[in-house]
Amino acid sequence: MERVGVFLCTGCEIGSSLDAGALEKLAKSSGAVHFESSPCLCAPDGVASIHKAVDAKTVDGVVLAGCSQRHKIEEFRLDPTVAQVERVALREQVTWTHAPKHEDTQALAEDLLRMGVIRAKKMIPAKRIEEAIDRTVLVVGGGLAGLQAAQAAADMGNPVVVVERSARLGGWLADVRDVVPQVPPYDRLQPSPVPELVRAVSQDPRIRVFLESTVGRIAGQPGKFAVEVVGPKGKESFSAGAIVQATGGHPYDASKLGHLGFGASPDVVTSADLDAMLAKGDVVRPSDGKRPGRVVFIQCAGSRDPAHLPYCSSECCGTSLRQVMAIQQAWPEVECAVLYKDVRTPAQGEHFYRAVQERSSVMLARGTVEGVTASGGKLRVGLKDSLLGERVAIDADLVVLAVGMVPNSADGEAIRQLRDARKRIEKNESDTQRKAAEEVAASLARHDGTAILNLAYRQGPDLPVLQSGFADSHFICFPYETRRTGIYTAGAVRAPMDAGQATEDGWGAAMKAVQAIASIQKGETVHPRSGDFAAADFFLQRCTQCKRCTEECPFGSIDEDEKGTPQYNAFRCRRCGICMGACPERIISYADYSVDAVASMIKEIEVPEEDEEKPRILALLCENDAYPALDDAALKRKGWNPWTRVIPVRCLGSVNIVWIAESLSRGIDGVILIGCKRGDDYQCHYVKGSELAHKRLENIQETLTRLSLEAERVRVIELARNELDRIPVLFDEFAERLEELGANPLKGF
Repeated sequence: MERVGVFLCTGCEIGSSLDAGALEKLAKSSGAVHFESSPCLCAPDGVASIHKAVDAKTVDGVVLAGCSQRHKIEEFRLDPTVAQVERVALREQVTWTHAPKHEDTQALAEDLLRMGVIRAKKMIPAKRIEEAIDRTVLVVGGGLAGLQAAQAAADMGNPVVVVERSARLGGWLADVRDVVPQVPPYDRLQPSPVPELVRAVSQDPRIRVFLESTVGRIAGQPGKFAVEVVGPKGKESFSAGAIVQATGGHPYDASKLGHLGFGASPDVVTSADLDAMLAKGDVVRPSDGKRPGRVVFIQCAGSRDPAHLPYCSSECCGTSLRQVMAIQQAWPEVECAVLYKDVRTPAQGEHFYRAVQERSSVMLARGTVEGVTASGGKLRVGLKDSLLGERVAIDADLVVLAVGMVPNSADGEAIRQLRDARKRIEKNESDTQRKAAEEVAASLARHDGTAILNLAYRQGPDLPVLQSGFADSHFICFPYETRRTGIYTAGAVRAPMDAGQATEDGWGAAMKAVQAIASIQKGETVHPRSGDFAAADFFLQRCTQCKRCTEECPFGSIDEDEKGTPQYNAFRCRRCGICMGACPERIISYADYSVDAVASMIKEIEVPEEDEEKPRILALLCENDAYPALDDAALKRKGWNPWTRVIPVRCLGSVNIVWIAESLSRGIDGVILIGCKRGDDYQCHYVKGSELAHKRLENIQETLTRLSLEAERVRVIELARNELDRIPVLFDEFAERLEELGANPLKGF
């Protein structure tokens, strides 16, 4: 920005801790064309003074030196197409955490103010993307979650298209008469909501249904997906604004459960087989067509088992209890025994569990099933470590395996191979073996030949998945999100769940889809940077077609042409900046965030001479977990070393290596990077940001060696949002280690 103004707040102890006059002189000498101070900048008079300067075109860049960027957001919101805002956290990072009127405290404030001014000067006006947007919500899958999503989206005023591969709607619950109760008194079966929902969706003029159809191709980006559906009448194309994938799940392959008797006796069936019997109105032994005198249910058949499905399938306990209650109501003389590891019926489901338990012909026993054998027309179930005894055998006429749930997200064999490949990667084998396993995993994660959505994305035709097959995302904060912007999962394709959860999931995914369309209509991205409309800018004249940006973007935002030149899709982008951190040519930037802007901030840090014995530390903190934790530590008045200069970054993945090289070459003694934790839980808000940062920074050793510097001068830390007490300690420990290493030998050059 050409005309930067500095607005200093002297409230919240800032004025009493710092020399405001010195800050004014510093601001003007740094190039600010306007300076004002206020005892309470967030008060109406203070806010009005900012707007007055902007409206008069006195300033087009605003530096607010006061509280953190996470506070008083609405009060200090300006139109970034008119004036960009940079926040300097003098309150949290200086006056609340360091000694008042101390020279080190003043030096810290002055460094931060200089850094803020130069960053504001490096910003450019943001441009809002204005394009025609389609408000249609495409729902892929016509089971319970999909039907609920379709009805919810239509009720919110959006046109809806449902694509179902079978000849009818309803999914696997279509023939199930009763479900686990979802309303009071929670102690009896309730009619399935699916038939009524099928009627409602089929008769709704706002919803168009394609049966016996699949998605042939989806190109484009949110707001204007180009969809091709293949059905009995051929191909049909239309546009959609957002997508809900609700393709459900299917029972785990019981043929892999030979130790539980499946395949050895026809009287060992799955819970799905029993549902089919109940739908026909009779329960019989497949071997002789007679009604069983005793039915034994084996829980966790394949679930919670590292050899099969490592996760809990969630709905199995409720399904077995539902089936027991149905049998008891129709044939109370039939004995039912449920053998379980744990009964998981959370919330109001406990009432239903107790109601089943109180039936006179029902027994529930905890233990480990050792096996099922057939002898003399009877089945015998071996149980150990139960309250019935150390080892007991229970006779049965019919055994029902409560098999686990597998998502319909991709080919099951491909998922198994993907899981095996990732296990090999985790074992840290030789570089050659690890590279081979990574290539296998990358290929399988693309769903080659097994895709459902058939996305025309450079990174593959379907949603990236975890090793269990469920769609990958940041489930802690954004449960319906996927790594494809504008595409949301619902139901068993997202996570194992029962009918009640699937209903809620359909609503949730529909709301996210409608919200996404509304954001895109305004040219904005979705969270975690909701409201941000400053898309990335690519200076393609310097692009070397290295493909790092297209490969590393967690959200598939960037395609490429035949030569490998990036093709950016702004509405797929989450504005994380990971592409910016990946680019070795530094050709990617945002209006308010760029490699040059941060590098310029680093150059504004005054580095004392070696004999002053005051090291300088650069701290790059992720704005999603680490920076909020720092703010909370400041709120508790937890001080830290005054040598540290903090720069918030959008994600550790957005950190370009040039920032570290620039810092160390200028004599800064150490660089500490703190970001979200990584791993299967993916606390990283951009899914892969922390992981990518670690991989990139493995190469920093070469840079440090070239500069004759110790590797300990760069440290990467993973930190959760609630670990606020840890940040000051990390800063102090790092400072102590740098004192042991001594001054940066490049200081003064």
